[in-house]
Amino acid sequence: MNPIFEAIFKTVPKDKVSDAVFEGANIVLYTKDRKFFMEGNDLVRTAVMDVKKRIELRPDPALQVDEERAEEIIRKLIPKEAGLDQVLFDPQRSLVTIEVENPALLAGRHNDVTTEIKGQTFWMPTVVRVPPIRSKIIEGIRTVLYQHSDYRRKFLDRTGRRIYDGWMRGRKHEWIRLTYLGSGRQVGRSCILLQTQESRILLDCGIDVSTDTEDAYPYLDAPEFKIDELDAVILSHAHVDHSAFIPYLYKYGYRGPVYCTAPTRDISALMQLDTVKIQRTERDEPIYGEDEVKEFVKHSIILDYEEVTDITPDVRITFHNSGHIIGGAMVHLHIGNGLHNILYTGDIKYTKTSLLSPAVTKFPRLETLMLEATYGAKDNISPPPNEQDEQFAATCKEIFARGGKLLMPVLGSGRGQEVLVIIDRMIRNKLIDPVPIYIDGLVWDITAIYTAYPEFLNADIRQQIFHKDNNPFLAEWVKRVGSANERNKVIESAEPCIILATSGMLNGGASVEYFKQLAEQEKNAIMFSSYLAPGSLAKRVWGGETEFAFRKGTGQEILKCRLEVHKLDVSGHADRKELIAFMTALNPKPKKVILNHGESSRCLDLASTIHKQFRIETVCPRNLEAVRLR
Repeated sequence: MNPIFEAIFKTVPKDKVSDAVFEGANIVLYTKDRKFFMEGNDLVRTAVMDVKKRIELRPDPALQVDEERAEEIIRKLIPKEAGLDQVLFDPQRSLVTIEVENPALLAGRHNDVTTEIKGQTFWMPTVVRVPPIRSKIIEGIRTVLYQHSDYRRKFLDRTGRRIYDGWMRGRKHEWIRLTYLGSGRQVGRSCILLQTQESRILLDCGIDVSTDTEDAYPYLDAPEFKIDELDAVILSHAHVDHSAFIPYLYKYGYRGPVYCTAPTRDISALMQLDTVKIQRTERDEPIYGEDEVKEFVKHSIILDYEEVTDITPDVRITFHNSGHIIGGAMVHLHIGNGLHNILYTGDIKYTKTSLLSPAVTKFPRLETLMLEATYGAKDNISPPPNEQDEQFAATCKEIFARGGKLLMPVLGSGRGQEVLVIIDRMIRNKLIDPVPIYIDGLVWDITAIYTAYPEFLNADIRQQIFHKDNNPFLAEWVKRVGSANERNKVIESAEPCIILATSGMLNGGASVEYFKQLAEQEKNAIMFSSYLAPGSLAKRVWGGETEFAFRKGTGQEILKCRLEVHKLDVSGHADRKELIAFMTALNPKPKKVILNHGESSRCLDLASTIHKQFRIETVCPRNLEAVRLR
């Protein structure tokens, strides 16, 4: 028996437990004893204090009332004013999720509804809020998890045994090594291999969307990387350049966990499916298919901010808010028994935005910082938000006055929602007329995910989402474009409007179709709000090119661009001033800073400043270079 279970059974009666399993780093005890299920939590809490691990007591599946009868009981027990919607079961793990419009009515220590549900159905209930906008991807993910509930239980137990059943590679020499398989002096294909004497972990695994060559993908053919030795993947956030190559790992046999937040899992799955769709239109065969995206979902392990969990015998992680997109996380890694502490920032924003709170800066220990340098150059300074709003409003008024349409190519996740909230605020404050805001592509689907996880947003926008009249995503001027026919109607309409469409760099998706139709009319305008990678169509438009060739059948058509070109700086990345402010506020200060996710000149510029200002060792590794930390 595992030593942890032996320690638990010194407090919890072994004869009351029908099964003891791991769920990743957590421990679940199942019981067939009805009385012990309802009254045994005091003993479980004592065991938690003894082993210092999270332990949960659940009813054995043999106790469960069947799902149809259980739902009847739940619907009778939930008060009508709570607004019960869906009841979703996870049978192998004895869990039931209850969606209501007003979960506050069922919250609190003295509320006995959930206790009644447990006592009458022998299911473990979790109450969540009904999202204002239904998300097909969330419902699809729930279906996948439901269909594979038995597999998930076995997978989570296997993951826990890897964590707790002892070391596989020995402890003779303690060392830590980082190898850059992507994002070394470049923006895109973030992928970093963390190796210790015991563990092999990937930090992100993304695609460089600015190219369609083999250079778009991480260097998984590097001698250090062996997929059959990989213990875990840690996913910082859902953007394609961090998440879109993960299903490829499952295509070639990886069956281990991906650790991420719930919004990151949902948006990543949506972006990965969109990657498959785009590649099918541009090539004969995509690099992976829908089945591999399902494998990613099946093997995801969800963590909240500030939740501490072991992921291998010698690595413990904690997620912290990065301020970049919803669910975006900085990853704090505690390696060995106090051997070394690393903070991998992923992408960060160190100022409050319309949607998110700024990145966290206080940690218990920190020796090495892995910091993004997307906007690390001295001249990468964003204008003040109030000046930005005024300029944005003035530009919109000019375009609308001449009857033009404003196309805004946006990132589906983060930038699209931020821009939508800014426009909504300008309309409500009467800075611009209430013209239609058309949402096309992934922006709408990801916006639905934003409304499903309001706890990850800042307090201001969270309150707006809870009140339908103030919800910027449901304002009367926000219109969804759901088909090619509806898109054509928007283009052909004579009315001024704003169009938010993916992708942000015009490298595929709805934004390219709008660009083709609107570009030759001088009255129209395009406004970029994303990072524009060298070589991308958006970068060429911003750079002043006026003629572009597009495929048409077996030939080509030449498009002449006559529309106005603008830039709105609402980046989800920290600019130069924010990066220095983040370093200043960081507590404790690291002993080494590794710069990544930035063009070479920007990495080197920021590294020089950090070294001079903070007297900290800085390095800027290239792809395929390794950095030894211990």
